[in-house]
Amino acid sequence: MRVLIELFYIGLGLVAALVMTWAAAWAYPLARTEIWWCGIGAMVATVVMGIGPLHRARVADRMARRHAEQ
Repeated sequence: MRVLIELFYIGLGLVAALVMTWAAAWAYPLARTEIWWCGIGAMVATVVMGIGPLHRARVADRMARRHAEQ
């Protein structure tokens, strides 16, 4: 269950980055290419920063499952 929550938050962060990037590119079309590169960087950073919490959630779920079996 914790893994699904972490995946939800990573997905939510990606959607937020996408919306902000789209809005910035729409608002300032002269820098559209640069804005999209920065947005892609933000999306990559969101995924990279989510790896640690996702791993900890997976371990916690696995330990909870083992504890429930005993």
